[in-house]
Amino acid sequence: MIGFIDAAAGAVARKVGLETDPLKLFLTFILSYPLCAVLKRLPDSTPVYKQFFCIVVSAFYLLGIFDLKDGVQTLLISSLGTYLLAKYVKSPLMPWVVFVFVMGHLTVNHIERYYSPEQKGSDGRMDITGSQMVLVMKLSAFGWNVHDGRRPSSELSSLQKDRALTKLPPLLDYLTYVFFFPSLMAGPSFDYSEFRRWLDFSIFEGEYTTPHPDGKPRKHKRKIPRSGRIAAKKAAEGVMWIGLWILLSGKFSDKALFTSEFRARSFLYRAFFLWPLGFTYRLKYYGAWTLAEGACILSGLSYNGIDPVTKKRKWDRVRNIDPYRHETGQNVHALLETWNMNTNKWLKTYIYLRVTPKGKKPGFKSTLFTFATSAFWHGVSPGYYMTFITGAFLQSCGRSARRYIRPFFMSPDLSQPGPYKRYYDILTYVVSQMALQYTVQPFVILTFRGSLYVWSTVYFYVHIGIFTMIILFSQRRVKKFIEAKLAARTESSSKLEKLRFEVEQARTKKGHIDVGRVLVREPTLGVPDQELDEALELMRDEVNDDMTMIKKDLQEFRQRASSKFEETKKRSNLPSRSRKE
Repeated sequence: MIGFIDAAAGAVARKVGLETDPLKLFLTFILSYPLCAVLKRLPDSTPVYKQFFCIVVSAFYLLGIFDLKDGVQTLLISSLGTYLLAKYVKSPLMPWVVFVFVMGHLTVNHIERYYSPEQKGSDGRMDITGSQMVLVMKLSAFGWNVHDGRRPSSELSSLQKDRALTKLPPLLDYLTYVFFFPSLMAGPSFDYSEFRRWLDFSIFEGEYTTPHPDGKPRKHKRKIPRSGRIAAKKAAEGVMWIGLWILLSGKFSDKALFTSEFRARSFLYRAFFLWPLGFTYRLKYYGAWTLAEGACILSGLSYNGIDPVTKKRKWDRVRNIDPYRHETGQNVHALLETWNMNTNKWLKTYIYLRVTPKGKKPGFKSTLFTFATSAFWHGVSPGYYMTFITGAFLQSCGRSARRYIRPFFMSPDLSQPGPYKRYYDILTYVVSQMALQYTVQPFVILTFRGSLYVWSTVYFYVHIGIFTMIILFSQRRVKKFIEAKLAARTESSSKLEKLRFEVEQARTKKGHIDVGRVLVREPTLGVPDQELDEALELMRDEVNDDMTMIKKDLQEFRQRASSKFEETKKRSNLPSRSRKE
């Protein structure tokens, strides 16, 4: 059977210009669709059929297609070792013991692969480390879930309560979780509680306690809802990404970076060439993860309830990639959030937040440790560490830009974009994408010298930008200056809004305005002249009216005073005195 598969896959691989093992991996993704169609149609009342079916199919993938006998042994050592540690180690450090065990086991295999002569001769050769990387996420999360099940519920977050395991699952359930074939080779990863709810069908409870999304009566009695159409769309999308990768790989290759022709090009050409090159790198991941997600949708594991707004089923529980959002990301945070999404969830939930001391906020140390863990998880090649450590600094710079630069392109209360926000978005999109393409090159090149050489061809422009921002925003004077400017901008906006309100009130009162309250105030920057003109005009009208009334009253007073004096003079019949007397 193995010889037949190798011969057929090798013949096809030579025609399309691929290695044999990557093509066989692609075959397992496609084969998972009809097998998942069988899986979801096994009797709902007998879960053991589904369990044995998953384990048998996984064994066929590992032994029948790839001949990974040592690989099966590796997965069993990690999974059974974790199960025993979770059962017998009662210390609060148990999750970290599990993490060190599974990560250490993975690292041994990474080192063996790195120094293996067979691997040096063929970059496309399949080994077990890919499956083991997915398993590390599952098993380390499993250790934390068991640990959380032993803690008081008052100490747990809502997510931790949802994933906590108050008792160890049966060994058969656990092995089915480990050898769930739709996600065995390339992920996605998920927690045991999610898998268990799929196995006992409790994950579909909302499907039967709410009306059908289309308002139609249900025609099937199976507990797993229909998902064939959505899974087929994912399969078509995955095949499209793989086909595009095969097409562009011949035009954009990292080998071009080491040619004299590339070095002779202009700086802008060299820098922008990394963009389509990085896109070509990502295409194979788009294809693999999209195909795996489609298989999980067909099996029912991806079911995520009914959207309360659209009233349609959601199938995004284990979504691992969002190509559109990733390619249009405007900042480093968006780029990281939309790439290998389940790995990001694992790093955030079980590394980033777990290493942060209780009662404190995660800081740069947590970020750096998380990126270092991600690099360690990927392998021992220097390129991984160069990429992820640079990425940690890049993310820190992104936070600084969002805190100290972005507010100037927003309204003072940060609720609305300012008039120049669109230009800021375009700039941040280009800068973020260019920084990403630069940063990921060592991830593919892997060697330290090769990575440094490629970075040197573009004069380390991302690293220069990173350290410039670090030095700039680490200065206390700079921070205080920016914060003062933002505070003054906010205060100015609040004063302007108050002035506009009072002027509007004055308009409704037909010119009556308290000039002292409106204009006698500290100078306000940025107040439009139109507002001041309106206020001054109202003031002039009011002053003119008052002066006219004062003049009229003064004339009436003089007339009354003169009349009274003449009347008094006549009554007394006294001669008038001169001013000198």
